[in-house]
Amino acid sequence: MNVDRTSAAGPQGAIGRARRAGVRALTRKLGGAERTRVIVLLAAVLALSSADATTVGAAATPLRHALGIGNTDIGLLVTVTSLVAALTSLPFGVLADRVHRTRMLSAAIVLWGIAMIWSATVSSFGDLLVTRVALGAVTAAAGPVVASLVGDYFAGAERGRIYGYILAGELAGAGIGFAVTGDIAALSWRAAFVLLALPAFALAWLIFRLPEPARGGMAPLADTNAPRQAVGVEDDSDQETDAQRLARERGVEPHPELVLAEDPGRLRFIAATRYILRIRTNVILIVASAGGYFFLSGVQTFGVEFVTRQYAIDQALGTLVLLVVGIGGVIGVLAGGALGDLLLRRGVFTGRILVSAIAAATAVVLFVPAIFTHHATMALPYIVFAALALSAQNPPLDAARLDIMVPLLWGRAEGVRTFLRTLAQALAPVTFGGVSDYVFGGGRSGLQWTFLLMLIPLAGSAYFLFRALATYPRDVATAAAAARA
Repeated sequence: MNVDRTSAAGPQGAIGRARRAGVRALTRKLGGAERTRVIVLLAAVLALSSADATTVGAAATPLRHALGIGNTDIGLLVTVTSLVAALTSLPFGVLADRVHRTRMLSAAIVLWGIAMIWSATVSSFGDLLVTRVALGAVTAAAGPVVASLVGDYFAGAERGRIYGYILAGELAGAGIGFAVTGDIAALSWRAAFVLLALPAFALAWLIFRLPEPARGGMAPLADTNAPRQAVGVEDDSDQETDAQRLARERGVEPHPELVLAEDPGRLRFIAATRYILRIRTNVILIVASAGGYFFLSGVQTFGVEFVTRQYAIDQALGTLVLLVVGIGGVIGVLAGGALGDLLLRRGVFTGRILVSAIAAATAVVLFVPAIFTHHATMALPYIVFAALALSAQNPPLDAARLDIMVPLLWGRAEGVRTFLRTLAQALAPVTFGGVSDYVFGGGRSGLQWTFLLMLIPLAGSAYFLFRALATYPRDVATAAAAARA
């Protein structure tokens, strides 16, 4: 009996030890238990949002059969969710600058879970469309609140790397939507929606228990792996990022007309929006981000269908291919954020923008052969590296946006960006579906030529990012001067 108990306990003990070792390694990597908790939970918020968005695309075939709809209707489901999210991101941006953020995000996630369960109970396309409207209204909280919290939880010099970890959660959620709930949706699309709803309530409770950070980025969570000076903090009274330090050392002059003479926290919404859209780099980054997310949204909605038809494989293998592609995307966000931070620390002032611009241009080049290749084994390397490049541009861009904005406007700036970016995202699924059905005649060929045509906005994104290399330094100096004023 003793031998039996030992042999039975052996594998369990090994698994337990491996799990504890993994947790310890992750905690060391992220700089401490409290930082790990924050990063994992914020990543989980984006993962849940992304999983829901991709589940509609992954469940496209069973939804079409159950509700009698086409590609345009599938695209409309995602588009309506995104449009409503775009509109509600503006008031959430205002709230992110004024109220207790972790409690507000927790309440939104509870409503989020309720809306997903509601989606699983509908019996017609019209009813499902109504539930997606409700879902879009509450998921809009994620963008402004997460951006504001990242700015206050973490020091400026490491925000690209931190954003890489958090956006990895967004891609992991997309992978779950494609691979896990997509396979479940093949059996029951209702079960797929319920499966996504259940974690929302646990996540809401964990987010509710997070401490609310001090505003203005003045008290970031300490990194146990590095001394205080290593993360861009000169002293207890002055929170200066590496980008702002380089602007000061190189004598970069701010735009005098943009140095605020009043408390940015008290600006009314219209005045704040007008100010945010006067910052040239911010406008450029919004346009570039919109182009990238437009293409990504189309991929999330029709990626499984394109892969299965273009490469003549079944849905299970198609979701596996996209899961491998998702792994490339995760590597991209981790590498892009870290590389942007590294270049900045090495004195490359525009390092974050440069990484994003090169990554966007590389993605366009790599997607072309992937679209025209007919064999999955030949296309896979192109798709994986294209996804890596497409994902690598986002973390440094998100960090750069915080560099050029006064801290007390982070929530509203992200709300405005989310609104404009999500409008582009909202148009993508119905545009992809409509162009595929009505311009290129539907089927495999229709999706193929649609994906090629939609590389144009992605190429535009790369063009605008290269333009931002010239405007970024003065806007960083302006943000620093406005914060001091």
